[in-house]
Amino acid sequence: MSKKILISLLATVFLAIVYLAEAQQPGRIPTIGFMRGGSPTDAEVEAFRQGLRELGYVEEKNIIIEYRHTGGKTDRFSNVAAELVGLKVDIIVAAGGSAVVLAVKPATDTIPIVMTNPGDPVAIGVVASLARPGGNITGLSTFSTDLSGKRLEVLKEAVPKLKSGGPLESR
Repeated sequence: MSKKILISLLATVFLAIVYLAEAQQPGRIPTIGFMRGGSPTDAEVEAFRQGLRELGYVEEKNIIIEYRHTGGKTDRFSNVAAELVGLKVDIIVAAGGSAVVLAVKPATDTIPIVMTNPGDPVAIGVVASLARPGGNITGLSTFSTDLSGKRLEVLKEAVPKLKSGGPLESR
């Protein structure tokens, strides 16, 4: 997971936790359900923990993280999502692509879900639009075909002699 994506994810999780913390009973420690399709790497888990620490959250002190993964077995996705909902976590991080988000979405419509890298969340039906996702799902998407035209426009302005079909000619 790139550092930029991780920081954005942590900021989203932080904002959701702050929102939830206002509604929490005094003394209750918020719980994050972290669901991954494959087994998370030690580096990925440590990066998540480090990002939370930078925001003032220390695991087992003022935040609890329930890690769950399916080992890549797609037939376990729904059961793992239901398990996290049954634990009454405050927020679910659905990491590892669209299959994880698609498994978590039907499991709850009340627990906030933060998705990471789901491809095109609009096309798979988990959000209404990127600008206004609606419902209880938010997060990050690397889907960017909507921006391709704009990127080409900016590139053409930056490099006016750019032609398609071959390398740039030096002059």
